[in-house]
Formats: sequence, structure tokens, C-alpha cells
Amino acid sequence: MTYTLTTPLYYVNDRAHLGSTYTTLACDTIARFRRLQGERVTFITGCDEHGLKIQRSAEAAGLTPQAHCDAISGEYRDLWRRWGISNDRFIRTTDPRHRAIVEQFFARVEANGDVVEGRQQGWYCVACEEFKEEAPSAQEPHCPIHLRPLEWRDELNLFFRLSRYQEPIERLVASDGFIAPRSRRREVENFVAGGLRDFSISRLDLPWGIPVPGYEGHTFYVWFDALLGYLSALLEPDDANDLALLAERGWPAQLHVIGKDILRFHAVYWPAMLLSAGLPLPEKVFGHGFLTREGQKMGKSLGNVLDPNGLLERCGADAVRWYLLRDIPFGDDGDFQQQRFSDLVNNDLANTIGNLLNRTSSMARRWFDGAVPPAGAAAAADHPLALRCLACAETVDGALEALDFRTAAAAILELAEAANGFLNDRAPWKAIKAEEGRSGVAEDLYAVLETSRWVAVLLAPLLPDLSARMLDQLAQPALLADSGWTAARHWGKLASDLALPEPTPVMHRLELDSPL
Repeated sequence: MTYTLTTPLYYVNDRAHLGSTYTTLACDTIARFRRLQGERVTFITGCDEHGLKIQRSAEAAGLTPQAHCDAISGEYRDLWRRWGISNDRFIRTTDPRHRAIVEQFFARVEANGDVVEGRQQGWYCVACEEFKEEAPSAQEPHCPIHLRPLEWRDELNLFFRLSRYQEPIERLVASDGFIAPRSRRREVENFVAGGLRDFSISRLDLPWGIPVPGYEGHTFYVWFDALLGYLSALLEPDDANDLALLAERGWPAQLHVIGKDILRFHAVYWPAMLLSAGLPLPEKVFGHGFLTREGQKMGKSLGNVLDPNGLLERCGADAVRWYLLRDIPFGDDGDFQQQRFSDLVNNDLANTIGNLLNRTSSMARRWFDGAVPPAGAAAAADHPLALRCLACAETVDGALEALDFRTAAAAILELAEAANGFLNDRAPWKAIKAEEGRSGVAEDLYAVLETSRWVAVLLAPLLPDLSARMLDQLAQPALLADSGWTAARHWGKLASDLALPEPTPVMHRLELDSPL
């Protein structure tokens, strides 16, 4: 069985921001965790490239819509590569194969009697690509999310008969586990309880979109088109453009990770569309919160947008991953605070985890011929640090299964702190001065080095680069994305007398003397 998870398909009206990076890093962590457990994973990301907003952005830049999409999608793809994102698929909704899937899906929905013509009137947010609830008589209404004026629309569209799916959608959103975190479920339940209304799935005279077969002048509404990217992304290069293949390619998805602002589309519209087309539903939709900066919403007008490229260059992937995953409860809103960011990275990664490995390796090399000391009694499975490692692994597994990155990170940090505390209590730099204390020192250093190995192994889904550097410093092989993670989590895997490399800092301190 394949574990399929997705980011949203990012809208290419503009370049990637920290919010899209946050979502993608979270999904990357989940994908790595699943692979390390031996599961087959299909991790989907990509770009949503149709709609009025894209057309206007291209016109403003003096480009054709296709040229604009090619440029921005290329930047997304390159950014994820440089961040080390492990996605298996990158779908673009301008891909001809995607168009074929959209047409086939629409044919199923239409054949099921779920497509009708009707008039769409209302206030429309181009940035959201969504009609809002403001009354027709509203004077100069604004989008509450983008704070931009809404536009009045009055046109004949095709509608999807969402109202036919009131009862199955009510049951779905009320079920345990479909919408997460639980705090998000209530808002969707309230929306559904108000009565589902048919929604427009086409636009008239909007050339930048996929034409609706059999309806001249209509192009598909961007949300109808974009959601189907999760399906078209699953097809292999040599596959026919056939919805019937999806069950063999990893559908249904186990997890959609999205921002909370698009929860309604994924938790209500999307499952109704799938029911209409006779396709199985995704297992879970997780809506995470928004990021602010120093207590303020990020925006170009405020000049406080955090650029993922600049963050990567100045701070590195490990630092940003650690801060976002360790400090922000996944699902809640989070605030990026530069001082706290710097403090956490320096205290947790450089001082606690990095220094633990560096100083222990240095002592082992100095006193035991450049190698791992003899394990002696420290190889026993009931050693205090062995028990801490096993307990930590259990906590990390449970937390990552629940998408609780913060608890997983905290458990690993506590394990490193316990090893540091053990080292300080045993004070091998004192005991080594007495010849009769040499065997005890060897056992203590072995236990701490072995714990450092466990820290590196458990960090692999969260901080893959730091994990790899730590394992390399311990002369350990790279973790394999199958059963390698399980095999590595046995106390005593670090071989005595193994030559240790010259210690180098595995994590440098952040010195941020100017705003990011």
C-alpha cells in the first residue's frame, strides 16, 4: 500500500513565501518519517496555474500567462530542491495530462447529473478566487483575508450540485479523524449545517483556464481544476490518462496538508466532487495555522515578508526547520520572532545537541586511541541512557504519527539534555586521572556516544541534514529509507574500537546582527 500525502498546489500569482515553505517542510517531515518506517510513499506538491489572478499578474508583468507560470513554477521547483524537499511528484495544472484528467472527471460528474446551468451573482475576491458572503447592497466590501476590494460578478455559469451531498458531507465532517486538528472541525460543521449550496465550476470569457467540453466560452473555475491535480499527479509517465488507474497509483490520499483558509474547499467541495465521480475519499485533511512576524501579519505593504531564499542562505535549512517544527504547535497560528529563533537554534542545536557530540567524541579520541571506547557494562539494555533512548523513540513515533512535530522535537532535545546531564554527573575528565577509573570512563563515554547516535537517528525525519552530519561524525552509515530506521534503533549498535573522525561542529551558532 502507498502512503500518499499532499501539500496544496501553490498558486503562482507570486513567488513562494514562508507560509508555503512551512507547509512543505511539514509534509517533507511526514514523508521522511513514513519512508524510514519502511512504507512506500508518494509525496505530491506542485503549482496551481489557472484563473483570473494569474492572468492579471502576467499582464502586469508584461508576460503571457504561460510564460509567467513557467517562471514562477520553475522557482518553486528550484526552491524545494535547495531546501532538500523529498517530494516524489511535482504537478503543474498547465500540464496537458492534467487537462485530460479534468475533462474525464467532468464527464463523470456531468453523467451523474451533477452539472447544471445557473446565474452567479455576488462579491468576488480575485486573490481568493472565491465568492464572499457580503450582501449585494454592501458598499465597497473588502476581503477579510487579503484586505482588498471585492468585485461584483453577474454571469451565467455551470454549477456543481453540492446540495445533493448534504447528508454524506455532514456525516463525513462529523466523523473522527477526517478533519484535523479537532479545533478546525467545528467551523466546517457549522458551515455544512447552514445548508450546502451549489457552487459555480466555470467562468465565462476567461481565456486562461481549461475549456469546459461542450460549453463554448466556459473555462473551469480554478478550484474545480486545481483539486484534480492531486489525481493527475499520481499517473506514471507511461500511463494512459485514465482515472481508473488511480487505485493502483496511490489514491485515495491518506493526508492533505493545507492552510486553514482553504479548509472548506478540501473538506466539503472536494469530497463531494469525488463522490459524484465515483472515487474514494481522502482519509484526512489537516488545516494548519498562519505565520505572523513579530506579532504582525506579513505583507509587502509592511515590508516584513520573510523570504525563504534569504532564510536559507543566511540560516540554513536545519535552523529554520527546527524553529518552525519545534516551536509552533502544528495546527495553531505561529509567530516568527527573530530573537527566539536565534536562541532556540543556538541553545538546542549548537549548544545542547552539537556540543554533546563534539565534546564526547573529543574525549573518546583523546583517551582511547581515536576510537569508540569499549562498551563494557554500558552495552546492557537496562543502562539508564538506553532506557531513555527507548522511551524517547516511542514518544517520537507517537508524536509524528499524530503530526505533533513539537512533541517529537522536545523529546529528542530532552534525550540530549539527559545525556549531557549524565556526562556532567559522571565527570569523566576527573575520573580519567585515576588509572582505576579508566574502564568506568570508557563505559560512560560509550553510553553518551551511543545516545548521540540515537539522537541523530531520531532527528532524521525532522532535520535530515543535521542527522546525516552527526552520523558521519560517528562513522555511521547513512540511514536507509526502508527498515534502516528500525534497525538503527537498537541499543549498542555503535561498535567499540570504531575509529572516530576528527570532530568538527555539526551545527554552527546563528549570529544574526541584522533583521532577516
